[in-house]
This record gives sequence, structure tokens and C-alpha cells, in this order.
Amino acid sequence: MIKKEMIAMLLAGGQGSRLGVLTSKVAKPAVSFGGKYKIIDFPLSNCINSGIDTVGVLTQYRPLRLNQHIGIGIPWDLDRNIGGVTVLPPYEKSTNSEWYTGTANAIFQNLEYMDYYNPDYVLILSGDHIYKMDYEVMLDFHKTRHADVTLATFNVSEEEASRFGVVLTDEEGRITEFEEKPEHPRSTKASMGIYIFNWPVLKDALQQLSEQPACDFGKHIIPYCHNNGKKICAYEYKGYWKDVGTLHSYWEANMELIDIIPEFNLYEEFWKIYTKSDVIPPQYIADHTKVEGSIIGEGSEIYGSVYNSVIGTGVTIEEGAVVRDSIIMNGTTIGKGCEVNKAIISEYVELGDYVVLGTFDEQPNKVAPHIYAGGLATIGEHSVIPQGVQIGKNTAIFGVTKPEDYTDGKLASGETLIKVGELS
Repeated sequence: MIKKEMIAMLLAGGQGSRLGVLTSKVAKPAVSFGGKYKIIDFPLSNCINSGIDTVGVLTQYRPLRLNQHIGIGIPWDLDRNIGGVTVLPPYEKSTNSEWYTGTANAIFQNLEYMDYYNPDYVLILSGDHIYKMDYEVMLDFHKTRHADVTLATFNVSEEEASRFGVVLTDEEGRITEFEEKPEHPRSTKASMGIYIFNWPVLKDALQQLSEQPACDFGKHIIPYCHNNGKKICAYEYKGYWKDVGTLHSYWEANMELIDIIPEFNLYEEFWKIYTKSDVIPPQYIADHTKVEGSIIGEGSEIYGSVYNSVIGTGVTIEEGAVVRDSIIMNGTTIGKGCEVNKAIISEYVELGDYVVLGTFDEQPNKVAPHIYAGGLATIGEHSVIPQGVQIGKNTAIFGVTKPEDYTDGKLASGETLIKVGELS
């Protein structure tokens, strides 16, 4: 029988609807980050850096590009004969077919995978957070406390606490109460969605709650374990951690990478972030250009000017174009004389010459003000913007657009222009 001390189960099936048009065609964990990475690279790198060599990745929403990125796990040294990385989509059973309906339901549907490795402990992770964590240290904490379940927690502001599950603990770190997204939080210790379970405890909870609709860890599994007298402890994490579930938090996390002394450092030798890298030529910075405080990906050609921005791989910024405070993803072309201000531009977008992006006075978005906010202009992948148009703040564009789609050559602040697919 194969025996592993701890295996990881990485939940990567979410749509990420709060990222709007960025996730119309791709799962949130496969969204680009930091110029060359995907969001899922961070928990995967944490696993191998922590000595965890068996990882099940649970996919569901638009998994193609995520599957292609992970492959057999070579970039993370997870191409193992025993263990390694395994992609676990929903599958048809003899009696019925069932999508993953909740975080714990997804884990329950993969009991057979976990049983195969007969682990002592199971680590549950989310595939959409940016952070570096040594899970071995968390496991040592779990063992020394003789815990049945350990939650990683992170101190957030009082204003943010209502977005998370929060915990109340005693002086020894044992959790006494757990509140899932409370309206009036009594604590600022937020659950990070990272759990270590003793395998028998997790297996029992999953089986007992198998009929629970949309079974979820925060809403169902943790309260079940608490009500049954299991020892649940809080492991307080004090490093950098960012939930990039909204456009503004995603933009903010990218911008933090280019601080003079970045709070989240991609350049550390002792804790590398690994990713699948394509074979592409080096970047090219032309004469008479200006690049200040920016990340420029491999294979990019810069003929214009870039300030305080994150530029992905294979991007072309033509002569006279100015990009400020923006994220430009892989393969995008910014035409001559463009002005791009505080924008998120997805992969393989074409901006025609002399487009102005992120202009006019700020107005709330009329379609989805909870998504398209913070003064950002957001453009979905493979979109085309005709030359000479002006686009305001809190806007969203997705698809191949034409001059007639813009009234007097303008898209006012707060407007949404969707030409293909569904609005996420």
C-alpha cells in the first residue's frame, strides 16, 4: 500500500465571476499574474517548496488552459511515478453524473484518490490566492497542538472581516467559535481557506455530510467538526497573502510587485515561484523609450513608454504609446500613440492606433458596479479596439468591436461593451 504523510488537494474549479471579462473564457487560477505567472503557480510552488510531492488539482470551470498549463507537473518537479500532480475533474459515475457543487463536495467526490495514498494528513488549498507559505511549518504546529483540524488565519481590517469566515480563539489558539461571513464580525482573524485535517476526521465529516447540498468547508465541515468536539486550532500566518478575487485586488496585487521594496518579492532565491515557460526570445527596449518601475515580460517589444506597469510576455507597445499604472497580459498589441491609464488588458488584445483608455470623469458601472470599479478600464482576451476611440473609467469591453460601436468615437465611463459570449 502506498503511504504518504500529507497530500494536498488544490481547489481550482472556480469561475471567478468577480473578475468579470477576465474569466469569461478561462478559470480564475489560470489568469495571468505578475507578467509571466498564472495564479495557480503560487500554491503549486508552495507545495513543492514545502516538500509536498502529491497534489490533486480539482478543476471544473473552463479547465482546458489550466490543464495545459499544469500538464504532468514538470515545472514544479511534480512529475513523479508515485504521487506528483493529478488533475481531478468531475466524472460520470455508474448511477449518476454530478458537478462539484461546493468546496467540500468536490473533495468528497475524490475520496478514492485520497484513500489510494492512505495519508495521515490532508492539506486543503485554494487555487486563487497569492502568497508564500511553508506548509511544513503549519503541519508542525498542527502536530504539536495535537489538533484534529488546523485553519490558517490572517488578520484583516475590521472593514474586510465580513467578506471572510472569521474565528474566535482562546489563549492557546484553539478555535472556540467560527462565523462564516458575519454581518457584524467579532474578530479580525480571517480563515484563509487553508486547512490541515487528520485524514480520519476529514473522511468521517465528508461521508456524514455527503447529502448536504453544496457542501462547503466554512459553512458545513468546520461547524460539524466543532459540534462533534474535535480540536480545531488556528495557525496565524503573518506573511503576505492576497485574495485576488476582485478586479481591484487583482490590480493592486500586481502593482505591489513593482514597489521599490516590494511587499511580495518574486526575486527571492530561497523560495522560488515556478511556472510553465514558453521558449521565446528576450525582451527588446528600443531607443528613445522610457520604462520606469515596471515588470517587462520576455519576448516583449517596447517602442513607446511604460510607467509603473506589469507587462506580460510577447507584448508589443508601439511608438508614441504611453502605458501607466496598468496590467497588459501576454500577446497584446498597443498601437501607436495610445494612452493607457489604470487598465487591465487581457491576453491577445489589439488596441488600434491613438486609442485613449481610462479617460473622462469616473462614473459607476451601469451593468455590474460591484465588479467594474476602482476607476479601472478592463478589456477581455482577444478583443479588438478600433483606432482613435476614447474609453472611460469603470468600463468593460469584450469582443471584436468596430467604430460604429462607439458613440462619437467614445465609450463613456461606467459603460459596458460586450460583443461575444456572456457577461461574467
